[in-house]
Amino acid sequence: MKPMTKNMWREIAANKGRFIAIILIILLGTLIFVGVKATGPGLNDALDTTVKTQHLSDVQLFSTTGFTQKDVKTAEKVNGAQAEISKFKYVTGGKNEDVVVLYGYQSSANQNQLKLRSGHLPHGADQIVLDERAKQDYGYRLGDTYRFNRQANLKQRTYQIVGFVDSPRYIDYSTRGSANVGDGTVRYFAYLQPQQLNLPTATVLSVRFQPLQGVNSFSNDYQRAVAKKVRALKAVFKLRAKERNQQLSANVKRAFAPQQQRLTQARKQLVQMKQIAGNSSVLQQQQKALTENQTKLNAALQQATAKTRTTYTWQIREDLPGFTSFGDTSDRIAAIANVFPVFFFLIAALITFTTITRMVEEARRQIGTFKALGYTKWVIARNYLSYALMAGLIGAILCSAIGNVTLPRLVISMYHMTIPLTASVPVMWAVIALAVAFSLLATVGAAVIVVWRELAEKPADLMRPRAPKSAKRILMERITPLWHRLSFNQKVSYRNLFRYKSRMWMTIIGIAGGTALILTGFGLNDSISSTATQQYGQIFHYSATVSLAHDDQSQKATRVLNQSDHYSGASKVNLTTGKVKAHANQIGDVNLVTPKNQQQFKKYVTLSCSLKQNGVVICQKIASQLDVKAGDKVSFTASNGQHANLKVTAVTPNYMGVFAYMSPAAYRHAFNQALTVNTLFVKLTSQSSQQQNQLARQLLKHGGALGTSFASDQKTTVKTMSSSMNVIVLIMILLSGVLSFVVLYNLTNINISERIRELSTVKVLGFFDNEVTMYVSRENMLLTVFGIILGYGAGWGLLSFILNQATTSQVVFPVIIRWPGYVVATLLMVAFTLIVMWVTHQKLKHVDMVEALKEN
Repeated sequence: MKPMTKNMWREIAANKGRFIAIILIILLGTLIFVGVKATGPGLNDALDTTVKTQHLSDVQLFSTTGFTQKDVKTAEKVNGAQAEISKFKYVTGGKNEDVVVLYGYQSSANQNQLKLRSGHLPHGADQIVLDERAKQDYGYRLGDTYRFNRQANLKQRTYQIVGFVDSPRYIDYSTRGSANVGDGTVRYFAYLQPQQLNLPTATVLSVRFQPLQGVNSFSNDYQRAVAKKVRALKAVFKLRAKERNQQLSANVKRAFAPQQQRLTQARKQLVQMKQIAGNSSVLQQQQKALTENQTKLNAALQQATAKTRTTYTWQIREDLPGFTSFGDTSDRIAAIANVFPVFFFLIAALITFTTITRMVEEARRQIGTFKALGYTKWVIARNYLSYALMAGLIGAILCSAIGNVTLPRLVISMYHMTIPLTASVPVMWAVIALAVAFSLLATVGAAVIVVWRELAEKPADLMRPRAPKSAKRILMERITPLWHRLSFNQKVSYRNLFRYKSRMWMTIIGIAGGTALILTGFGLNDSISSTATQQYGQIFHYSATVSLAHDDQSQKATRVLNQSDHYSGASKVNLTTGKVKAHANQIGDVNLVTPKNQQQFKKYVTLSCSLKQNGVVICQKIASQLDVKAGDKVSFTASNGQHANLKVTAVTPNYMGVFAYMSPAAYRHAFNQALTVNTLFVKLTSQSSQQQNQLARQLLKHGGALGTSFASDQKTTVKTMSSSMNVIVLIMILLSGVLSFVVLYNLTNINISERIRELSTVKVLGFFDNEVTMYVSRENMLLTVFGIILGYGAGWGLLSFILNQATTSQVVFPVIIRWPGYVVATLLMVAFTLIVMWVTHQKLKHVDMVEALKEN
């Protein structure tokens, strides 16, 4: 082994702690950088693999007149399309009259295949399989008898539960969609033999495109490709709708033909009788009866013909219950991954840079000796560059592999408890390459800069110790009353702090960075979980929203509500959905709310200002998305085609949904029509889930309601969304804590190694071990306090930036860090400081003072 190589290995052996510390810091930075960056794509790939394994359809088509095999052939005219028809309908049944989406099970089906959790699939006419959610949340078991309501109109009412399954149509465990029966909220799905549904035709057409199965469902390429396929399907089904209408219309006419024939024949007979007997009163009565029957027949024919009008409803994957929210979750993680790990990694890189710099500077005499012995600059430099390269590569490559595999799989496994995902984590080669590049920049880059700087000096200068910094009076010395009250040890500590500013700032940055990272982790959890609380506590003060089937039918709904003991009031509003445009930008799904009574409305919704006679108040999401403020103009286009140009009078806070508000006068002025009530904001006292379902059923049945949504359901959705982030947040908090400890320990070690002669001198002068430890630790304690305070501000700023990146089309997160986050972050940093103090104390007790003082 060459002398230079031997020297490198001896250097590593003599300073194992420093070498391991460099690896650990790089390892932690790389682990969270690569791991969190891979988690968002990992979740998307896992779900994409799952739904493709179970052959989820790309497009689902619903028709008002059903489907036949001719429709299958029509769909398959589009290039690459594979189509299937099946039966489904919404019914009520079970222990609590739950709303169930009921499908006909086809063993030969190639799309939307079920995944069996327990039991077996339905083979007999009296067998049923239920959603796994029915088992977990509603207590159904294999062998139980399941009973449907009479209104379900099935072949029979009772079935035996033979299995529990998962369906790729329902990937989010917390939601199963909505329906127009029962309380309006689907609780779970079920499958029976198709003939048991008692439907004349199939009710859903599923289309899957083979060329799209190699494209990720969450990618922009897939969205564009599906949109193109839907346009092609709409084109062929436009012609099919006309053909279907003609066919059904002809069937209706044929069905009514016998009745029309009888009426025609009766009319002819009546005419003959009039010719024979004259226009008697009896014949006049018969004439009147015939006319009435003809009128009724015409009305029945017209009504039946109207039902033959074919209307299609299109649904793609992102319209499925929970599909978009799952994508939003992975997008949020990806947004966090764009900020948090980068900040984390920069702290790690900064400390690594400092460590390598100190290591090379300590080797000045060694570098001078090698240079004097005739070694070239490259050979000398290679010794230290290899050391830095080895530490950087070990930390970066090892944890790139671990981070890419472990963190995403850990998060996916947490989802696996509710959604059976197939673990599929892509290898993030670009991210890994970036992490390795940053790691080598922090290690090898530091070594290159310092070694080249040292090699520029002459051997004689290098072999002499560097001249110490000249002492200067610090600011505190100039404050004479304060300085005189300090002890000798305190004066020494303050002088050292301000004398070595780079060391001071490195420690403060390390502690502030660790505190900020821990606070950000807690803040992410607090902010996401508080979204619904803020929305339904500070802004919305109602418990439910009732959508009315017809305008100004609020009296029927109010009568039903008055029968409830929990009802305490309602605000009548007009709720119009549309899109808002400004500055060539657009935001959709905007809810324009216009109250009938402004004074009453203030008790239900808190806005930043009162509604004016003209203009509109918009939420902060619209303002940020369209880059508008008070005084600017926006264009609102309702879903029914109504259009108005509106002046923004104010921007109001809002966290869930996209809302805009107008006064009744402003509504009349903008749309040139009177306000009609189509929604009720309802206040209710605390209700159980069963009581809410009962009230929703009554409103749907007797209150002229289209549906009822409860604030508690929104809170549950946000709670589920928050829990899906818990793993990531916990990992970030833990790794931030470990990084903070390693950084503090490493900086303290550097501090001691640089000042070992100074500390030995203090010991020789008679200082006790505790006093020597405090000689160094007093500085650490002061820097810890400053670092923690600075970390509070940095943590708040970092959290704000991350949450701004993580906002979705429907959710804006409030920036909240609750007091436990501050307490835990502070206690952790204090605990780390105390641990480092104890380790330092043990080390200083065993310092060889003679050897230390002999060093140059």
